[in-house]
Amino acid sequence: MVPKLLNVFMEIRDGEVILKVFHHHVTPFIFWLFKILFVFTFLFGFLYLFQNIFNTMLFIIFHVLLVAAFGIIMFYKSVVYWMDKLYVTNQRIIYVNWTSVFMRKESEAMLDDIQDIRTQEKGFVSYISMFDYGLFTLETSAANVTLEFDKAPDPEGIRQYIYHVRPQ
Repeated sequence: MVPKLLNVFMEIRDGEVILKVFHHHVTPFIFWLFKILFVFTFLFGFLYLFQNIFNTMLFIIFHVLLVAAFGIIMFYKSVVYWMDKLYVTNQRIIYVNWTSVFMRKESEAMLDDIQDIRTQEKGFVSYISMFDYGLFTLETSAANVTLEFDKAPDPEGIRQYIYHVRPQ
């Protein structure tokens, strides 16, 4: 059970209890991290190759700017990536999707209204827990609500969990 203090951005109804919270899988974030590290390594190498063109102070300023840009980008992407959550409560499923630090989209589906749950994973590689992530899609009959949680850890496990807690 998750305390209400952790959910300051989401309203919990009376009698509603959060049963489980799902975050994005860490592997896609690590792949993204390596891409950014590669780009910044290339930029630092490029700066090093042309160090004779700049005086020492300008060379240090460019280094500081690159390190600051790397830090800001990493912090921003990390916060947005880890704030996205899929909540499973005893009454509904809520997906909080942060598109930026200042903007979020919230989608919800009542457990009774769930019509179909689809999962999509990466083939035989998904049997390795490090690569067991994919797309989790939930559809309801009420007002055609569709929740799509990408980079979901063990989408098939999430589907089974929701079918387990859903009232029959």
